[in-house]
Amino acid sequence: MLKKIRSVNPFTGEVIGEFSLLSKRRVDAEVLLSRKIFLNWGALPIGERLDCIKRLAGQLRADKQKYAELMTLEMGKPIREALAEVDKCAWLCDYYAENAAAYLRPEAVRTEASRSYVRFEPLGIVLAIMPWNFPFWQAFRFGIPAICAGNGILLKHASNVPMCALAIEKAFEKAGFPDHVFKTLLINAKRAIRLIDEDKVNAVSLTGSNRAGAEVGAHAGAAIKKIVLELGGSDAFIVLDDADIEKAGRMAVRARMVNSGQSCIAAKRFIVHEKIAGTFRDIFTARLRELKIGDPMDVSTEVGPVARQDILLSLNEQLHDAEEKGGDIIQHRHVPEKGLFFAPSVVFQATKDMRVMNEEVFGPLAAVTIVKSDAEAIHIANDSQFGLGASVWSGNIERAEWLAEKLQCGTVAINDMVKSDPRLPFGGVKKSGVGRELSHYGIREFVNIKSVVVHSL
Repeated sequence: MLKKIRSVNPFTGEVIGEFSLLSKRRVDAEVLLSRKIFLNWGALPIGERLDCIKRLAGQLRADKQKYAELMTLEMGKPIREALAEVDKCAWLCDYYAENAAAYLRPEAVRTEASRSYVRFEPLGIVLAIMPWNFPFWQAFRFGIPAICAGNGILLKHASNVPMCALAIEKAFEKAGFPDHVFKTLLINAKRAIRLIDEDKVNAVSLTGSNRAGAEVGAHAGAAIKKIVLELGGSDAFIVLDDADIEKAGRMAVRARMVNSGQSCIAAKRFIVHEKIAGTFRDIFTARLRELKIGDPMDVSTEVGPVARQDILLSLNEQLHDAEEKGGDIIQHRHVPEKGLFFAPSVVFQATKDMRVMNEEVFGPLAAVTIVKSDAEAIHIANDSQFGLGASVWSGNIERAEWLAEKLQCGTVAINDMVKSDPRLPFGGVKKSGVGRELSHYGIREFVNIKSVVVHSL
């Protein structure tokens, strides 16, 4: 059984850290400490909890460069995107520091009783199983609202970003949080599942693959645990014939290549009206070839390496499948020889039988399909097991909003790329997950919504 995990720089191949996995006895001890501290943390006045959140925002900004460089070293994120990720985490802290008290305030309800109201109380310890692609944002996006609500967090992060996981815990410590309010556990997936089975946690949040979501969901269901799952995506990017084609074409590349294409909400399937398909192709291809690929520590780099060897292998297999099935493929011409690089590519004339159209593509590989009508665009967009997000591009907002109503997904961006925002709920439908994060919806996922009904004697 694996007893150590390694952090490997995907650009250089260098092992930059090695860590021992915690024993079962050590994990049980850490969980016990977390459960004890939760009793005090959840009972604190919310203002005291939010003071810690405010300090955490300052801590993130003070050490932004250090945290960003750590992300870039561990999983290859271009440094300018890593810096933006830290900024977004700080913004998230600001948002909940300002709004959490209102979101958790008891709500009065008029009934026949003397007084009726709804309270929002913490559930307890929430296990967070988080991915590597946004190593800070994913943990913060879930963790900050849950902690504001008075819960304690146990983080099981992806095995290739242990240094980020430990740095996040340290940031909470520096911000003055009580020890074990947020605790990183360096454990494998099997031990994480055991925490659910052995009734050591009260709820589970997972962001990851559909396979992982199905497994965790099955165990959480058997143990009657609340879950939130944010899973895979194959977002449609619909460009109608009245769109600003120059803006849409250039934004299409940006939407696909964010985080070197390794994002669940990245645009992946481009659905383009036949009247503007030729122009879209020219603009997309020109922008694709402009991309600067290389050292992710260089602030001018737009696309870095993918995070792991298995991802590179999968991308090559998906591209080969599209080529064999008649796809018209254009690739970026200049890719570094060292590092886990995949040449940014686009498959024109993509068809339903291609893997790039019916699987989640996690890397800088796009698929373009041409349609003749709005109805056909909607059909192709919805013909997917996923339902996370979608973009619609049109000069007619009423037309775009009509399409948005028909799309089966959790977020629709009109004339923009899909992005998560602390002010708006985030999540998907179908096999893209259950539950929501962010906004007031997210903070109420991991609370006991308790009704209190008072009758006078």
